[in-house]
Amino acid sequence: MSRGEITLGGLRVQGLRDGFFSLDGGAMFGVVPKSLWTLKFRADDRNRITLGLNSFLVRGEGRTILIETGIGDRLTDRLSELYGLSREEGLVAALARAGVRPEDVDVVVNTHLHFDHCGGNTRLNDEGRIVPVYPRAEHIVQKREWEDALHPNERDKGSYLADNFVPLERAGLLRLVDGETQVAPGVTVVPAPGHTLGHQAVKIESGGRTLFVMGDMVPTAAHVRTSYVMSYDLFPLETMRHKKKFYEEGSAGGWVYGFIHDPEHFFGRVEKKEGKYEFQPLVTEPKTG
Repeated sequence: MSRGEITLGGLRVQGLRDGFFSLDGGAMFGVVPKSLWTLKFRADDRNRITLGLNSFLVRGEGRTILIETGIGDRLTDRLSELYGLSREEGLVAALARAGVRPEDVDVVVNTHLHFDHCGGNTRLNDEGRIVPVYPRAEHIVQKREWEDALHPNERDKGSYLADNFVPLERAGLLRLVDGETQVAPGVTVVPAPGHTLGHQAVKIESGGRTLFVMGDMVPTAAHVRTSYVMSYDLFPLETMRHKKKFYEEGSAGGWVYGFIHDPEHFFGRVEKKEGKYEFQPLVTEPKTG
């Protein structure tokens, strides 16, 4: 289980992984030619590339916050094979290694409700019922994302699996927000539409430092360049616009960025060189492995 960690003032942020999965490399890079994206990722014989299922654990100010819950353990055998799923020990075990039990988590943030970001919200209990994994946590979702997840279009419906999020509402653990909202001391969700209309990023601030978790707006370090946008994005021009917006905001404040699907890096910086945005790893980031 790979791990990275940074400290922002009074907040400690750890990167944890639910495991790895695979998606089509061409779909992940949209109009970018294969000759370019294969400089960053090696494709298998089915043209799939390996991606991380990354989460961020934020602790401090008397709160424990989890950003993203991974893919979970309820995918069918067919889908697990299709996506080349390898969960190793899974997110709950990774949290345990960090000294956190599911009942210790106060807030869960899902950037959006596609199955690879919120599949770990729920589990099957001993009685065969689907129940929340984090029984005390307030789960934060943008209102627009919730509405679209309940009534998906034909293109998106395969990515929204109701058992990953509907049980949260039944358990009274769902909090819908509309726009930029502080959800815990130093932790704010920020609308970042493009991948979906209700997609949100997470801004973590303390001690004059900022970590910005970008969700599927910039899923890996290889997607930092503005035109490197996934075919999965419903509104790619909006993705590009918001990438530029948040890079410009971050350049003034020396932001660190968090990557949800990078198989190697949890954290990094974005620097503009010769008119192009480039990824820069943190020199203080622990090696993964």
